[in-house]
Amino acid sequence: MHGTEAPSDWVQRWSHLVAPGGRVLDVACGHGRHMRWFAGRGHPVTGIDRSPEAIAAVAPLGRAIEADIENGPWPLPGERFDAVVVTNYLWRPLWPTLLDSLASGGVLLWETFSVDHATVGRPSRPEFLLRHGELLTLCQDLRVVAYENGFALQPERFIQRVVAVLAPGTGDATPPRFLLDGPGDGARMPVGDH
Repeated sequence: MHGTEAPSDWVQRWSHLVAPGGRVLDVACGHGRHMRWFAGRGHPVTGIDRSPEAIAAVAPLGRAIEADIENGPWPLPGERFDAVVVTNYLWRPLWPTLLDSLASGGVLLWETFSVDHATVGRPSRPEFLLRHGELLTLCQDLRVVAYENGFALQPERFIQRVVAVLAPGTGDATPPRFLLDGPGDGARMPVGDH
């Protein structure tokens, strides 16, 4: 069942970039594996999914919104989040809305299947699979901190993933520092000068 497995290693690895106490949006949240991850670290969380069962399951974690974001209006117009998390989901018409949902300094954490995945399983339809480098194109106006495009095991899958930040203008010569390895002690590290 989508959302009951362990949080994505990618999301766990890069969650230190989300500002302490920052608001997190989990898109197509399923049963809330990433909502649980961030709520457990003190973040207010919002999850969106079209499944009433999934929304009922995540309601105790934070704000839970049942919405068909592919065929209906975006349920959070004008809201900004310190992190937008998308895993195992792709609906290209929603891209501008998701990017617009990032607050200044907000982190985009995205991981989903790439085009070669059709050779090993589902999904296999092109509209649900990223073309090579497509997440980099999507993030061209953000600061890309990390990007991967390759094959993963257990389960076997071809995936593409990115972490990118809507970097605020600093007004000085000191660039923000995005820690690649995290703080090591499990503490969160906000985006900015460290």
